[in-house]
Amino acid sequence: MYSIHEVCERTGLTAHTLRYYEKEKLLPNVNRSAGGFRQYSDEDLEALGMICCLKNTGMSLQNISRFMALTREGDQTLRERCELLKKHRDTVLVRMEEMQKHLEKVTWKVNYFTERLAEYERNNSDTR
Repeated sequence: MYSIHEVCERTGLTAHTLRYYEKEKLLPNVNRSAGGFRQYSDEDLEALGMICCLKNTGMSLQNISRFMALTREGDQTLRERCELLKKHRDTVLVRMEEMQKHLEKVTWKVNYFTERLAEYERNNSDTR
């Protein structure tokens, strides 16, 4: 079992975020100690890893919540979970293609301005 502080250190998430995920039922079944302190299990850490993966790849909290609810419902939801993840994967691939195009343009601009700077410095080194 892990304290909220230990989970924050392991995941990079804040305590506020962890409480928010719990409140939003993304991670609804966190155990509590006799004193009422949160006690996270390895399964909770695994779920947090999935939540972070989906969030960091642009899935909406609404869809993450749906995915996590389906996971808790068990194997009878495997088809729906697969479909949800396939759709998300397709969206991520499209975004990656768009980002690749943007990266190519930025790289072109870096090269262009690097050449211009070198030319500027050559032309102005004589006037110093």
